Amino acid sequence: MTPLVIGIDPHSRIHVAAAVDEHGRLVDTCEVGASPTQLGQLLTWIQALAVTKVAVEGSKGYGLPLARLLVAAGHTVVDVSSNLTADERKRSRRRGKDDEGDAVAIARIALRESDLPIMDPAHLDADLKLLVDARDQLVQEEARVRNRLHALLLNMAPGYHDTTGPLNSRPAFARARSLALRARKSDPIRAKLALAAIRRLNALRDEQADLEKDIHGELEQRSTTHLQSIPGVGPLVAAKILGEVRDVRHYPSAAAFAAHAGVAPVPASSGNTQRHRLARGGNRQLNRALFTIAMVQARWHPPAREYLARKRAEGKTPAEARRCLKRHLANVVYRALQADLATVPSADLSPAA
Repeated sequence: MTPLVIGIDPHSRIHVAAAVDEHGRLVDTCEVGASPTQLGQLLTWIQALAVTKVAVEGSKGYGLPLARLLVAAGHTVVDVSSNLTADERKRSRRRGKDDEGDAVAIARIALRESDLPIMDPAHLDADLKLLVDARDQLVQEEARVRNRLHALLLNMAPGYHDTTGPLNSRPAFARARSLALRARKSDPIRAKLALAAIRRLNALRDEQADLEKDIHGELEQRSTTHLQSIPGVGPLVAAKILGEVRDVRHYPSAAAFAAHAGVAPVPASSGNTQRHRLARGGNRQLNRALFTIAMVQARWHPPAREYLARKRAEGKTPAEARRCLKRHLANVVYRALQADLATVPSADLSPAA
């Protein structure tokens, strides 16, 4: 049988698959629903073909259940970004857009590109990332509720800062609650809304504490000795890095890791002009984690302060010097992740698929 490549365009309710031969010609298609039973039917269809690889667009989104099913069945699964699909669709002679055309485009991308991310159980393990993202959402919600409380107190209890101080702790919430209780007669609506905001702030703190306990539990199951020994890397930053990286073996070099994190300058040279520009892409959550480490080290870590001073002496602006520090820290984090990987028992060190 002719070896085929499968492209799959997953959605919330349907998944469309297309099989192409080694020349990119369409051989067969299959459309199923998104239920476990129907995904099993798609797997049966794939297993009846001589398949070399399966390409899934958004294998960590709508395609995650299918990607896990395919990996468990022993198939080589690669991830195709929606940007690549859009570019491939423009190159085709097919007018308009439909799911079958997208599936064909995804398959042709996998046929042509040899360095697409390969999905494996480690890459599809999202538990730590889910916990960190959930905590981040609670922190953002707390900021919104706190701002609403500030606005209420500003009119309900002018000068409240002298009593409450910064509204960033439970004692401060308790003092704000006292002010709201005293204002119930003079300004009942604002007092009611303020009390509700304070209750929500306390509840958010409880939810954050529960998630942080779960995050610490996940970290205890992983080897993070070298990572957390880096100045500026606490449990939450370490969890964010591990949640975004998942398996450092997916990055062949420190340069590839830095490019993924969006801290490697992008070449922008032309003719006699040799220059680089700031990278605006990459994994922004990983970039944020490196920024946090850089800011902590810039304030408290002598080697980092000396590094920044040296870059400033070279004529770089403060922002450029911080970017250089982030790029340097990407190498440090990469080496720490590699060192932690080396401490895992050999039985767990099978090469990533």
